[in-house]
Amino acid sequence: MTLAPAVAPPLRLGDLTIATPVVLAPMAGITNRAFRRLCRQSGGADSLYVSEMITSRALVERTPITMKLIEHDPDESPRSIQLYSTDPLTTAKAAHILASEDRCDHIDLNFGCPVPKVTRKGGGSALPWKTEWFRAIVAAAVREASPYGIPVTVKMRVGIDAEHQTYLDAGRIAEAEGAACVALHARTAAQAYSGTADWSAIARLKEAVTSIPVLGNGDIWSADDALRMVAETGCDGVVVGRGCLGRPWLFADLAAAFTGSSERVSPTLREVTDTLRRHAAYLVEFYGDEIKGCRDIRKHIAWYLKGFRVGSSLRNQLALVDSLAALDDLIGTLELDQPWPGEAADGPRGRAGSERHVVLPEGWLDNRDLSPKQQAEVAAAEEHNSGG
Repeated sequence: MTLAPAVAPPLRLGDLTIATPVVLAPMAGITNRAFRRLCRQSGGADSLYVSEMITSRALVERTPITMKLIEHDPDESPRSIQLYSTDPLTTAKAAHILASEDRCDHIDLNFGCPVPKVTRKGGGSALPWKTEWFRAIVAAAVREASPYGIPVTVKMRVGIDAEHQTYLDAGRIAEAEGAACVALHARTAAQAYSGTADWSAIARLKEAVTSIPVLGNGDIWSADDALRMVAETGCDGVVVGRGCLGRPWLFADLAAAFTGSSERVSPTLREVTDTLRRHAAYLVEFYGDEIKGCRDIRKHIAWYLKGFRVGSSLRNQLALVDSLAALDDLIGTLELDQPWPGEAADGPRGRAGSERHVVLPEGWLDNRDLSPKQQAEVAAAEEHNSGG
């Protein structure tokens, strides 16, 4: 189903204006400087592209990998960084570094990560259950960033599981503490990326949070999905994650959709592999190492080639590529005049997995407050050398 185009107003985050109300979701190992550049060049220059998640503690300790992850291209604007924090004091120090040293124009706080190694320590999507601790972290970031005119936003999930939902309380708290926007991935931590996102939760959050923008995230695989989410929920914009994997031109489709155009990008395999090759070159530049860059591009290849006629043997060879020359040789063996395969290449991408039990600290669900002992444990949850 193709929806009638509708012009959408820009997204306003404090003094920051995003002409196209679309945000690239932070994805570990994906949304580095190379991928963000590719997305901007693919037609979505007016959207907001968020960095890979970094931990506040690693930033405060200025670990080399973290300092590399927060780098931006000279022409990248606005510069956006996502922080993962479990402690108000460290959050404040990290936000102060980013703001006072002019390292970004926007800070996003991660309260949506469902990964067990994060939730078992009370971080990510587990943390909003402890409402006052959540409030203190948001307030700390806003307090340090706002004097520099840097908006702080909050990304979260519906809750821990269906019985322990946190998003309405978290949305109201973030709004009250000065967050410039809240974004909701409409799944619980228990769902991870499985099942179907509950867009009705986005609509309920929009009703509860009235003074700042509300963004929706989950199951946006096309520009038409984005239009439908806005129409059904009333949200102010969308956050796109897995839908752009191997398809950075999705941001061109989204830009067209939100300016009232029905035009969509349908690249041939030649155009797709040109983009793939450029992505690989950017990764080599990012790492400063051809082998590392080519190893990184391997995970993207299946996404780029989804739906196209490419034999399994050739796919296997591409998944082992170790140089740009080898990549060029393999691309040269493809039937490059294949048209966009349409439905075979559209739809979900990335691993969905299945619903699971959320691993939490002992006694985490007993109440909504943190004991002094839990405060110390959660504050120490960030690994010193995680780098993000």
